[in-house]
Amino acid sequence: MGTPSPRVMLVMAVVLAGISAPRAAHGQPNFIVILADDMGWGDLGANWAETKETPHLDALAAEGIRFVDFHAAASTCSPSRASLLTGRLGARNGVTHNFAITSVGGLPLNETTLAEVLREAGYSTGAIGKWHLGHHGHHHPNFRGFDYYFGIPYSHDMGCTDTPGYNLPPCPPCPRHGAAAGVARKDCYTEVALPLFKNIAIIQQPVNLSSLAARYAEEAARFIQRASDSGRPFFLYLALAHMHVPLGMPPEPPAPGRGIYGAALREMDALVGRIKQVADSHGKGSTLLWVAGDNGPWAQKCELAGRLGPFVGAWQRQRGGSSAKQTTWEGGHRVPALAYWPGRIPAKRTSHALLSTLDIFPTLVALAGAALPPNRRFDGLDVSPVLFGWSDVGHEVLLHPNSGAAGKDGEIETLRLAQYKAFYTTGGAMACDGSTGPAKHHRPPLIFNLDRDIQEQEPLDVASREYQAVLPAISRAYARALEDIATDNVSVADYSKDPAVTPCCSAQHVACRCQAPGAPAAVPDHRTERRATRLCL
Repeated sequence: MGTPSPRVMLVMAVVLAGISAPRAAHGQPNFIVILADDMGWGDLGANWAETKETPHLDALAAEGIRFVDFHAAASTCSPSRASLLTGRLGARNGVTHNFAITSVGGLPLNETTLAEVLREAGYSTGAIGKWHLGHHGHHHPNFRGFDYYFGIPYSHDMGCTDTPGYNLPPCPPCPRHGAAAGVARKDCYTEVALPLFKNIAIIQQPVNLSSLAARYAEEAARFIQRASDSGRPFFLYLALAHMHVPLGMPPEPPAPGRGIYGAALREMDALVGRIKQVADSHGKGSTLLWVAGDNGPWAQKCELAGRLGPFVGAWQRQRGGSSAKQTTWEGGHRVPALAYWPGRIPAKRTSHALLSTLDIFPTLVALAGAALPPNRRFDGLDVSPVLFGWSDVGHEVLLHPNSGAAGKDGEIETLRLAQYKAFYTTGGAMACDGSTGPAKHHRPPLIFNLDRDIQEQEPLDVASREYQAVLPAISRAYARALEDIATDNVSVADYSKDPAVTPCCSAQHVACRCQAPGAPAAVPDHRTERRATRLCL
């Protein structure tokens, strides 16, 4: 729940009593939120000394604030993104698991996005990159508060391409001219190519993954330029394809060390460095840049997955299965996070506050001078006191939903209370070796003291004095959280499927191809195909 600690309440009271936040003195700031995909906590060099591929991100950390106890709101794609853009957990906003290429629904339309709030406050709003919150009808980003959209509607492994890159298992390229696809694989999409959207039009299908990062950087620079020319503040949500598989083909042979993954990480780092440079060129100090991960690394991808750092979930690994993406072990949701705002955020700071991507929504809304949407509760906090160095206190309680491992999707079965973390369900996610780990329900819960056991190796002995002392507080916090959600204005997402809503630029061509080499970009044919008509509106 989004209940601030007494110390945070004191800081907020002091602010209201007369300390002006930077926004008040400098007008509405610009916001850039960069969301990396499947990036491990240890993939940031500033977090983990073994990582050498992130000089630009490390420079951001040195020039701003690095959060070391920062968490994704869920451990998989769609729920994590929905929570970032609403400030509410999936148990409230209805998005509890991933949407498919055939999904009719998306983020429920009665949920208000950060883009909608900021646009109402006078902002130009743009989304570039992965969406994965529904592509059909009014679930498309252009109808969810974004003036401009350029990107792919879901994860880039959810469609074939001509440049399939590196994946485990490898997937074949798209078929051409009616030729049958190669060997069919369970996790490969061979019938429909991955589309690239510009607003509601498909401009390329299949997308060229090799040039996608460069195109994202170019589109981001254009959006920032247009917004700056208009004189309006802007909000740019840049959701990267990195570090999700398939990883791209590096232009040069990978350097020794981390190989393909390291090359992709360097490419992502350079992209972030370019965005920072562009933002600074339009007025250094006018833009808050916030970088975070959407969840931890995808362990079953082996050498194509990121580094966990010290958050290895040793208890689970000893029993088989993953302790990373999809799970509620620290490796699944503790993510790298940085904020940079020269002249506003003090440089060279490391925050140990317990924070979340849930906090981005209320914090940016407050800094913009806007108001939170009424008639609903939020799980995020306005953490501007942490950004500005006035406090280093975040959540007292943070909830972690099931995200594709054991347990029902979206249910809250792991809870953090200060340094203690309680698990009511474990297991169910696949590791690199193919093991899944048995699903187990724990009543009473497993409780770890993260101050002493960051590897989550040895839960407290249920007979110990420490366990007996902390269990009542955890039980009360858990009961309060569930009651708060049950009595809230809760949304329900439509997870129904219909092949007719699959993004397809031209159903008459194999794999929905819509751009021949050298031909101009095409838009979907609305005249003959019901399938295409329903797709892009």
